[in-house]
Amino acid sequence: MTSAAQGRGWRIRVDRGGTFTDLVAIDPQGGLRIAKLLSRDPARYRDATVEGVRRLLGLGRDDPIPTDEIAEIRIGTTVATNALLERKGAPTLLVATEGLAEAVHLGRTHRPDLFALEIRRPPPLHEAIVEARERIDARGKTVIPFD
Repeated sequence: MTSAAQGRGWRIRVDRGGTFTDLVAIDPQGGLRIAKLLSRDPARYRDATVEGVRRLLGLGRDDPIPTDEIAEIRIGTTVATNALLERKGAPTLLVATEGLAEAVHLGRTHRPDLFALEIRRPPPLHEAIVEARERIDARGKTVIPFD
């Protein structure tokens, strides 16, 4: 069993954002290492996460990554969240259970002024809603299969 498999190898955490990719690592001796790269820099590297791992491990561009020395890599990203918040990306279709399409529009009725006569809501993230005729009971059993 390798030292990485026993949990003594590199432990790497990655936060892949729209602008920067941040990496934090604990090396096999317990030392802390960090790296910060542009998330997109095609003139220098194809993938910021892979490049960051290479830099943390002190590898050259063509050196193989010694995966047997890495105990774990955990990656989180805000790219999809940012795309939603900025309303960028591909047009989206929402598929809802038949009879429940309005539930998304109605929401939880939370609003800043409960008695306002004119309610202003942000536009929905989806372009259209299609209602699907299907049903699942409270125990998760299919009553009407998805068509």
